[in-house]
Amino acid sequence: MNDFDGKENNVLHVYESRPQFPKRAVITGGMPYGIKDLHLGHIGGVFVHADTFARFLRDRIGKENVIFISGTDCYGSPIVESHRQLVEKGEFDGTLDDLVRYYHERQKEVLEAYCISLDFYGASAIGRAAEIHRHVSADIIRKLYQNGFLTKLTTSQFFDSEHGVFLNGRQVVGRCPIAGCSSERGYADECSLGHQYMPADLINPVSTLSGKKPEMREVTNWYFKLDQFHDRLVEWVESLKQSPDSRNFVIRSIQEFLEPPVIHVKREQMDILQTLQTQLPQFTLYDEANKSSVIMIFDNVAEREKACAILTEHKIRYRTGKTLVPFRLTGNIEWGIPAPVIEGLADLTVWVWPESLWAPISFTKTCLELRYRDPESWKDWWCSKEAQVYQFIGEDNVYFYGPVEMSLWMALQSGSPSVDPPEGEIQLPKLIVNNHILFLNKKASSSGAVKPPTAKELLEYYTPEQLRAHFLGLGLGIKSVGFQPKPFNPRAKETDNDPVLKEGNLLTNVFNRAVRSCFYTAQKYYDGIIPVGDISKNVLKESREAILEYEKLMAQFNFHLVMNLLDTYIRSINKDWAKNMKEAEESQNEDLRRQVLIDTFHRVRTALVLMHPIAPSGTEMVREYLRVGEAIWSWERIFEPIYHFMENPETHKLKFLEPRVDFFKKHPSQFL
Repeated sequence: MNDFDGKENNVLHVYESRPQFPKRAVITGGMPYGIKDLHLGHIGGVFVHADTFARFLRDRIGKENVIFISGTDCYGSPIVESHRQLVEKGEFDGTLDDLVRYYHERQKEVLEAYCISLDFYGASAIGRAAEIHRHVSADIIRKLYQNGFLTKLTTSQFFDSEHGVFLNGRQVVGRCPIAGCSSERGYADECSLGHQYMPADLINPVSTLSGKKPEMREVTNWYFKLDQFHDRLVEWVESLKQSPDSRNFVIRSIQEFLEPPVIHVKREQMDILQTLQTQLPQFTLYDEANKSSVIMIFDNVAEREKACAILTEHKIRYRTGKTLVPFRLTGNIEWGIPAPVIEGLADLTVWVWPESLWAPISFTKTCLELRYRDPESWKDWWCSKEAQVYQFIGEDNVYFYGPVEMSLWMALQSGSPSVDPPEGEIQLPKLIVNNHILFLNKKASSSGAVKPPTAKELLEYYTPEQLRAHFLGLGLGIKSVGFQPKPFNPRAKETDNDPVLKEGNLLTNVFNRAVRSCFYTAQKYYDGIIPVGDISKNVLKESREAILEYEKLMAQFNFHLVMNLLDTYIRSINKDWAKNMKEAEESQNEDLRRQVLIDTFHRVRTALVLMHPIAPSGTEMVREYLRVGEAIWSWERIFEPIYHFMENPETHKLKFLEPRVDFFKKHPSQFL
């Protein structure tokens, strides 16, 4: 029996320039909001990619060294507003807590249907996770204050005088004031694309409660001094540029927020602007020929905001640019986590965005409490140089998970903030950001004009594994890509192929055929036992190269290239099988048939492990029929032949495969 060119080849570290993986890893999958079913972007743009990587790491570094977490984002004014409207319409009669619990359970159900293997799916307002999350939130805010990175700011907030309440978040709608923003809607202090601005800058604000223009009244809140981290963030971005797993569009997006504070003013208003020169803070005027606006560049955000107030007072229309501004941590909405009382500032709640950034820490602690009764061991996962946190997000959330989160973690350090935190401090996570999935070539959004199918509705036409393979193959790490499911495309013709089935066919047709061929041949000629013998050197070499290339692509999060690699490798199995078995049958060459089966089982064994993170149900079924243990998934033994997983290969009998049994199944609707 072949030991694969010597046992040293079974040791992972013998190959040079292999990617390095941490000893422990936390994977997060964003946080779906508490008043929505999971949509196309949640599953296809985030969770499938996160789950595939989590499953790969479990095979690569051991499942006990991986925690995959996410949860429902339960707080915030959009939930309050949605609950109000549902109750008014008579469509819901429960409490706010009931509403988020309802959606939390629906989200869990869909995640499980897609084989998303979360170790813990919590909710920021439900159960033990909620209790831990409150403590974590209070501790973080106190530490930020102690470290000198909080400031009290009194700002104008929208107030609906007809209803006698302050307005937050989506209780106010208007137009985003950020220049060049394509958002359809701006809210109280951020637009639907995540741009941040001061409430007073929102264009044409309207209260969702009364339908009237709200007043502006002063309120005091705690803000995080995000603008003080400009130089550290520049340093962080430079480190991203040196990393082979960084995505260029993410770096460009982050750099936009590191620009100086600016105001865009229409050229035709220049005469009025010049009359205000003595009143305005000092600025540099940038006047580019052929542009409809001029740009006022300020040294800091405070001076820009003074200028904004003066321009507003004199009715000069303007738009601001992206930049780092103080990041609000608290608010006055009742449906939120109580903020700790500091300097007598009481009756505040934590704003939903910052607390959702540290919710993964809360969920990690909850998961560890359930798993080991040791929530404080979270530091081994978040604060150790031997560990790594991987955060999978959509491109709309780059600002929060990028500049904001990285600055928050640096601000929590005991010493001077550093992009390379010492052991024991929260290490900076890796961000894996995907572009938008476009539904029929338009942005897929549950709140937009184009209504894509929900994640649950897609399962009425496709299997989870068909969809998982397709979403991974889209290449969302490069650009936004259209999702064109034939059953939901009114322009699709009956004779058209379904684009969504392209990658799925690799499973249901090509790989399925290769595995079945091996089993049926073993049953027909060898009494259901894999013949024992030396694997051909060219097969060993080809398999080893596929394994190493796959590992590199996974380390770089190039999931579409992983699918391309598997497509090439698996199709070659079938092609060579057809050619060589035909020759063996025609020549009645028993030795050739035996060798072809030995080689093909090795290739199938390799493809099986590489496909395991992508199509877990089908690959587990193959393992069941091979009658081998879970050790076959371990990358510590990735190069070993299948015989090493059998107690006695000479007598190891495979589970009998009945005719027409599929390991990778099509959806019932595809047989109609």
